[in-house]
Amino acid sequence: MVNNIMASKEKVTPKTTKKVVETSKEKSSIEDKKSVETKTTANKDVAKAGKRSEKAIKENAEKIAKEERKISHEVNSEPVVKKSSVKPTRPKVERKSKKYQVVAKSIDKTKLYNLDEAIALAKETSYVKFDASLELHLNLNIDPRHADQNLRDTLVLPAGTGKKLTVAVLSDDNEAAKSSGADIFGTDNIFSLLDKNQIKFDVLIASPTQMAKLGKYARLLGPRGLMPNPKSGTVTNDIAKAVKEAKAGKIEYRVDSTGIVHAAVGKVSFKKEDLVENANTLIASIKTNKPQSVKSNYLKAIYVTTTMGPSIKLDISTL
Repeated sequence: MVNNIMASKEKVTPKTTKKVVETSKEKSSIEDKKSVETKTTANKDVAKAGKRSEKAIKENAEKIAKEERKISHEVNSEPVVKKSSVKPTRPKVERKSKKYQVVAKSIDKTKLYNLDEAIALAKETSYVKFDASLELHLNLNIDPRHADQNLRDTLVLPAGTGKKLTVAVLSDDNEAAKSSGADIFGTDNIFSLLDKNQIKFDVLIASPTQMAKLGKYARLLGPRGLMPNPKSGTVTNDIAKAVKEAKAGKIEYRVDSTGIVHAAVGKVSFKKEDLVENANTLIASIKTNKPQSVKSNYLKAIYVTTTMGPSIKLDISTL
């Protein structure tokens, strides 16, 4: 019995010892790996703490030396001035034609002229070959965004505008339109022209009963300023009076978005007295229509000029 037990022990022990040896080897290999990992992590921690390899230290030294050479070069070398690619803007007079520059020398920009002197000088400085218009540009102390300051009116110039206008009349009574002196009349004639997008007139006068028929032509007439309007006197039952005023030199002025009124008061070929009378009529009309909300400094500046000529500033105190 004892021998059997001993024999069994002898059979079991070799296998168990092999397993123990294998497990001890596996444990030792795992421990070796852990030690290697701890060493690498320790080296990383040391590198983060400031200790680098010789290669890294050398590269850092070369980088510092390069920066020092760059700084010393900037200090010793002269500053390089880069040429600007954008050319400076020339004065307005230099950008004009040679003829303009010649006539502009006769105007003293530091001086304020009265109306007679300004108109006489404007006639002299008009260098174009055609009969240029004489214009007034009035800078007003108003804000057109407010309804009560949106200045707009019509007036008849005493000496006329110097323009030959073609007047069209859209009315139920063709005989009255013809006798009033209209150049184009008759509903069929006018609507046939508008259907073809043809505008052969400078002023269109209509009776109130015909305005509904003009609605579909608003995009054609509106941008050209030809749409009849009661404020401008082109929508009326008194056709004869409207045609007479249009032929006589009726103009409409309106302030723009910047508070300036632009209006032509005649031609350069007019006599100086006629131009002065037209200009005074326009200025008087603008003064009469002064908004009540504007208390003082209504007229900020007034300039006289021709179609392509230089501008001449007026002395407002003399007006």
